[in-house]
Amino acid sequence: MTLDPHTCYRALRSRDARFDGRFFVAVSSTRIYCRPVCTVKPPRRENCRFYPSAAAAESGGYRPCLRCRPELAPGNASVDATSRLAQAAASLLEDRTLDDGGLEAVASHLGITDRHLRRAFGAEFGVSPVQFAQTQRLLLAKRLLTDTALPVTEIAYASGFGSLRRFNALFKQRYRLQPGQLRSRMHDNGAAATDALAFELSFRPPYDWAAVTAFLDARAVAGVEGVEDRRYRRTVGIAAGGKQHRGWIEIALSPKKPTLRVAISASLASVLPPVLSRVKALMDLACHPADVAQALGALAKGHPGLRVPGAFDGFEVAVRAILGQQVTVVAARTVASRFAAAFGDPVETPFASLHTVFPPAERIADLPYGRIARLGMPGARARTVLALARAVADGSLVLMPNADIEATLDKLRSLPGVGEWTAQYIAMRALAWPDAFPHTDLGVMKALGETNARRVLAAGEGWRPWRAYAVMHLWNSYKKE
Repeated sequence: MTLDPHTCYRALRSRDARFDGRFFVAVSSTRIYCRPVCTVKPPRRENCRFYPSAAAAESGGYRPCLRCRPELAPGNASVDATSRLAQAAASLLEDRTLDDGGLEAVASHLGITDRHLRRAFGAEFGVSPVQFAQTQRLLLAKRLLTDTALPVTEIAYASGFGSLRRFNALFKQRYRLQPGQLRSRMHDNGAAATDALAFELSFRPPYDWAAVTAFLDARAVAGVEGVEDRRYRRTVGIAAGGKQHRGWIEIALSPKKPTLRVAISASLASVLPPVLSRVKALMDLACHPADVAQALGALAKGHPGLRVPGAFDGFEVAVRAILGQQVTVVAARTVASRFAAAFGDPVETPFASLHTVFPPAERIADLPYGRIARLGMPGARARTVLALARAVADGSLVLMPNADIEATLDKLRSLPGVGEWTAQYIAMRALAWPDAFPHTDLGVMKALGETNARRVLAAGEGWRPWRAYAVMHLWNSYKKE
């Protein structure tokens, strides 16, 4: 968004949750920066400076507020190409999946030059990619010091610092506190050592948690995920540093705050950045519900705050989309459960129903076609799954939020057996594209009372750039009927 100081200050004075994460306010008299929803008394207008990101505020010499905790602010959904590009780079930097290759690896992964990346990144966040990455590491460390009982050394490495000395020095330089001093100041070391790490992730209200969990529950792969007592749980497998990290997560709605409570198994402590990033994508925490509601009008009134559930693992969702071609949700879930049981990895969890990690693309890519087909699907569908796995495994297809939409859609359509419905559904969930529109979907057509796909496509023009949310509302209305 364009940072109009008048609008920003008005949002700050009213603590307008719609602007949480869209900008940060820095106070020149205290040298502290806050979220616009901070509960402290609003500062005088002449003392306020507004920044597009926490990294930009810290680059300006400000420290994060210990009350509103800027590291908890929700992210931002991207609709234009330049913004999506910058957000994709930010996701890669936060996940640290390309740490070894540096900025060049991030640019190469996105198919652009270093210069183009720096220009797009600066326009979106107000800082360079390097400054952004450094701030994200410090903010993650601050969160771990506040919310967990992890040792400081483990926190330093989990946050992406190569040495404890470097971490301590930068933390004190930036925040004017030693890590241990912050931990003592926040909750008097109240975090207890357990087998799970607890986090809170913010969203912009409203949030239709019941609809999100119902959607995920209806499609849950047996052994991999499930919903119980209004809590979503799933197994996790993430490859990093030449090692496979396995564990579990549990997500629940906070009863009084606009946050989700996330429990992450201690076995995933060394891969926290990608786990947290994937949870945010899965639960669509970057959504701006007010913008969506304005664009969708009457269609959105029945379910305010409805989200588009994303993907914890893009390959997993893509496989399930292929298995769901021209069959019911129940039938697709059954075959996907067989698929996970046949090729997945075992994992220990405290939940009897969760015991399998969905298989990675690299494993499926090496399978003979017959082993996939015998699970009870048409031969053509098995070949499509195999082609998908090989494309993901060799890096020619990247299924992650904010990926290049047109290039990814073209690659998906080039795979045998992937039509427009499958490509759009994958874009809607695995790519977190808010304007994805599987207009040939039977539920969408019936909800609109249409039999002509072209007329459905035309009807969707008025919902741009939030057509994926329109699809969720249409599915809900059709289900009620």
